[in-house]
Amino acid sequence: MNFTNYNPKIIAISKTFKIDHILPLIQYGHCDFGESKVQEALEKWVNIKNENKDIKLHLVGRLQTNKVKSALNIFEYIHSLDNLKLAEKIANEQKKINIKPKIFIQINLGEEGQKSGISKNNINDFYKSCIDMDLDIIGTMCLPPQGKNPNIYFSEMKKLNESINLNEISMGMSNDYLNAIEYYSTYLRIGSKIFGERN
Repeated sequence: MNFTNYNPKIIAISKTFKIDHILPLIQYGHCDFGESKVQEALEKWVNIKNENKDIKLHLVGRLQTNKVKSALNIFEYIHSLDNLKLAEKIANEQKKINIKPKIFIQINLGEEGQKSGISKNNINDFYKSCIDMDLDIIGTMCLPPQGKNPNIYFSEMKKLNESINLNEISMGMSNDYLNAIEYYSTYLRIGSKIFGERN
C-alpha cells in the first residue's frame, strides 16, 4: 500500500469531557474536535473558539432539525447528514445566516434498523439532491456494525465514496482506526485513545 501524501485528520472526540480536560490538547496546538450534542458544544466551545480561531468543531452525533440553526453557528463540519428533511433545513438556514458547513453524508452500510443513515442503494440520488440544494458535501461517513469485521464495511465505503467522486471519508474510531487507515479514511474520530475512558 502506498501511503505517500496520505495524511488523515484526527478529530479528538471531546464529548462529555470538561474543557479543562481538553485544554492541554488545545495548548499543544490540536485544532479538530468532535462533539455529539449541539447544546453541549455551545456551552463548552463558544469562548474557547473566540480565543482560538484555528479550532474546527465537528458534529459527530445525530442532528435534529430544530437544532440546525444553533449547529451552524458553532460547527464547521457536520458528519451526520442522514435524511432529506435535514438536508432541506440546513440548506434553508445556511442561506439565511450565510454560513456553509462542510458536510458528510452518513451511510447505513449494515442496513441496521437502530442506526440512522442513507441506504447505500439511495446514495446517488440523495447526493444529487444535496448538490441541487447547494450543500457543501465533502464526503461520506459510516459506523460499521458492532462485532463484525470493519474491513468489509470500510472497503465498501471507499468504493461508494469513489463512485460519487468524493474525496473525504469519515470512518474509524478508537477501536478500529487502524483498519480505517488501510482504506484511506481521511477523518478519524478518536476519543478514548486520546482522553481515556468516559465515566
